Amino acid sequence: MKLRAEETAALFIDFQERLVPAIYLNEAIVEKTVILAKGLQEFNVPMAFSQQYTKGLGETVPSVKEAVADFSYLEKTSFSCCDCDEIAAWVKQTGKKNILVCGVEAHICVMQTVLDLLDAGLNVFVVADCIGSRKAYDKEICLKRMEKEGAYLTTCEAALFELTGGAKSPQFKTISKLVK
Repeated sequence: MKLRAEETAALFIDFQERLVPAIYLNEAIVEKTVILAKGLQEFNVPMAFSQQYTKGLGETVPSVKEAVADFSYLEKTSFSCCDCDEIAAWVKQTGKKNILVCGVEAHICVMQTVLDLLDAGLNVFVVADCIGSRKAYDKEICLKRMEKEGAYLTTCEAALFELTGGAKSPQFKTISKLVK
């Protein structure tokens, strides 16, 4: 199954100020996430950003916010985004069959969201270099579980070039510059 922009939406989960610093290899994850967000905008892929209990965990980190034109977020208190009525409605409203997922923590909010999206019959693509946990083994184990449950694993660069399709794409030069 190939990612196509017209069939794809993206969900960015809880990249928040008080959570991200505790994530293993957080700087690399945030850097890739910024590239992903910028690249997805080139294809007009709908994106939603969740924030878990903003009062306690803070806002989305500035670099992710700044990467997105007209940034806004959806508040949640459940671990799975699908248990938040607003986010579940957004997913349904997009009408997209493919959902790219990234965020923190991989083994909690990301994994529970992925499992619920799969249960809803969607094709879920987990952007492995744009997810993280406090402990490396938690991420490693949850990646195995999500893949076994039916999620597709990808990377930021792989997803963006898959959406690009080839060197003749109008987005090719922009995407090539972003990933360098």
